[in-house]
Amino acid sequence: MLSLHAHDPSVPLAGHLPLGSPAGTPSPVTVDSRSLSRDGRRWIPVMGEFHFSRCPAAEWREELLKIKAGGVDLLATYLFWNQHENDRGTYRFDGDLDVRGFVTLCAELDLAVAVRIGPWSHGECRNGGFPDWLEDVDCAPRTDDPAYLALVAPYYRRISHELRGLFHEDGGPIVAVQVENELYDQPEHLATLRRMAEEAGIRAPLWTATGWGAADIPAGTLLPLYGGYPEAFWEDAHDGWARDMRRHYFFTPIRDDHAIGADLRSSAPTGTGPDARRYPYATCELGGGMAIAYHRRPLVPAADITSLALTKLGSGSVWQGYYLYHGCSQRVDLKEPNQESHDTGYPNDLPTVTYDFQAPLGEYGQVRPAFHALRRQHLFLHAYGTELARMPLHLPDREPASLDDRSTLRWAVRSAGDQGFLFVNNHQPHETLPDHDGVRFGVTLPSGRTVAVPAHPVRIPSGAHFVWPIGLDLGAGLRLEWAGAEPVTRLEVDGLPLTVLAATDGVPATLALAADVEIQGPARVDTAEGTTLVTVTEPGTSALLTLTGPAGRARVLVLSPEHALRLNRTRVFGQDRLVLSDDVVFADGDRLRLHIASDTPSVALLPAPASLVGSGVGEPVADGVFTRWPLARAPRLPQPVLETVREQAVAAPARTGGSHDRASAPREADWDKAAVFRLTVPASALDGDGEVLLRLRCTGDAARAYLDGRLVADHFWYGPDWEIGLRRFADAVVRHGLEIRVLPRDPVARVYVDASVRPRFDAAVTRAAVESAALVAVPRVSLTAEGEGRV
Repeated sequence: MLSLHAHDPSVPLAGHLPLGSPAGTPSPVTVDSRSLSRDGRRWIPVMGEFHFSRCPAAEWREELLKIKAGGVDLLATYLFWNQHENDRGTYRFDGDLDVRGFVTLCAELDLAVAVRIGPWSHGECRNGGFPDWLEDVDCAPRTDDPAYLALVAPYYRRISHELRGLFHEDGGPIVAVQVENELYDQPEHLATLRRMAEEAGIRAPLWTATGWGAADIPAGTLLPLYGGYPEAFWEDAHDGWARDMRRHYFFTPIRDDHAIGADLRSSAPTGTGPDARRYPYATCELGGGMAIAYHRRPLVPAADITSLALTKLGSGSVWQGYYLYHGCSQRVDLKEPNQESHDTGYPNDLPTVTYDFQAPLGEYGQVRPAFHALRRQHLFLHAYGTELARMPLHLPDREPASLDDRSTLRWAVRSAGDQGFLFVNNHQPHETLPDHDGVRFGVTLPSGRTVAVPAHPVRIPSGAHFVWPIGLDLGAGLRLEWAGAEPVTRLEVDGLPLTVLAATDGVPATLALAADVEIQGPARVDTAEGTTLVTVTEPGTSALLTLTGPAGRARVLVLSPEHALRLNRTRVFGQDRLVLSDDVVFADGDRLRLHIASDTPSVALLPAPASLVGSGVGEPVADGVFTRWPLARAPRLPQPVLETVREQAVAAPARTGGSHDRASAPREADWDKAAVFRLTVPASALDGDGEVLLRLRCTGDAARAYLDGRLVADHFWYGPDWEIGLRRFADAVVRHGLEIRVLPRDPVARVYVDASVRPRFDAAVTRAAVESAALVAVPRVSLTAEGEGRV
């Protein structure tokens, strides 16, 4: 049996940080050394990064609704100085740069906001977001040089003016402000920036700075935030995984990560970083995916993202922040390209336009598998975050020996008193971890009680990553002693508390309850050592258990892993409901809305209304305790005409550049020698208001899309089909069509792609082509309800 002894947590420090809401603020936000609180309750924020200025303003509302549907309740966004003051002294906060309009929209949708105001922001923006004109000023940027501060001060004042009335103490959504980014050795400057921002009128209960790389954060001024990515485009183009990323798949009290931004530091960190005993463990850059650079093009599957997020949560995180959560596009309307590149002295060449990041929501709002898988974790946090936030990390008696240890099972417990959550991660990218047979966990809680989980040894399959509860409150005076199944959410249905669990793939779903609890429902019930053991042999929509104890009744629904990935919880038609769908689904006022991308779309509700009304809604059918309505499939669109204009192409010669002498992207003149293809798009394909994705299968090294001679999208080939959302270009696409240019690869260029797609990439040495082009509709469905049903 694997063993762990948890101890009583120390009392958290409080009142030692100049953070938190002023007295009298409604729904105050406070922070101590262990956790955050909002309106008197501990709060684990789920923060997703989305850059308003890199997405058309017309799309903001719909994309924010989707972000919220993924479980995000705190929206992070950068302000890039070179976009707002591209010409010195001329500020722009209009159109897609309207930060006030964006934050106001967040408030309307009940999303809290964290603004990352720079002045140096990075985000793979040209010069880190510094305007080009700054290079002509005699000053030392990112220091307390008065000449530099004199340029920052009016910029901060203008930001404050734009955000007036939207700060938390005014009843607005802004709860956090980050100054600078990845600044390691200028603590006085970080403190100065906070002071200047406050003097300009910027207010927030939480002031933050990135803490990775042993950053020297001014004590008692800023809350350090951390990160961790499954891959790194900023590594060299060596074969295999970026080694330092291994650490993120182990449970550890170490918060720091020396890998993020390592290629921008002149030397390895020498300090110890912030004192972890003074601050809660908070993150702002857990990898929601990974960007593609020309020289290094990693693939990031959903499991790489979700296992990393879960491991950070199991390691004590009380603030889950993802970068990026929603992909976006670099601006192309400025005087100069807006991405980082070798031309700006950056070590890596980034695409001119795309900043998709393989994020849970893509550049054009595409819903990726990671979106659904992370939503399941976020449901857990929204339901149980208040309890989890007070629980520190406890590690097992036997821990992995090193980052190369792939044989020791990785697990940890967060607990306090007689309750806890057991975290397991048996997944890491690239290097398969083994199955573990005969596993049973022995956990001694801080209360002194020892729990053995599960009742009998089980196999933990390779790739599994999960959290199991210990001492979970089910309501009505009932308690789950432990479960070999994952807590997802809880709500009240028909006057009874309902707890939703999800079976762990490959592990029997077993629940332990007090001996005096009666069980009704589809399960095998056994008694052992004064405990009632309940085994759900067929988890799913019918696995509803009714538990009756001395004080009352409660229900438990045990879903299969597949059903849990499809589960949403939303308040619609007047009450909280569970919703099952393969598609993104969200409430919008009194409507339930979906974006249809699945082959057999449907929506199932619990509790269900008497009927659903909307275009394409079929007759309802029972799906266990849910009621399911089939929905119309996305229409088959008329397809584009693909013509070859020029088949022959010449590869861009291998070049290197930037501060690390890495492979450079093709130059502008190289595209004159690309293979050229023309796409004619039927006007009827763009009827309606939903997205229309152009899905291109290309062979080549790099590709670009032009609209009437203007670059609108680009692509460094890394395996998946290239997708371009046409809705934002609809009128011009119909008028002009698209020109696609593709370059073959020069075999001399040192470029990394994932081993699984390397053979296809090698074929691009002699060929540059668009193999196929398809239009795919993602229609929007709006549903209303009539009447009310019951479980």
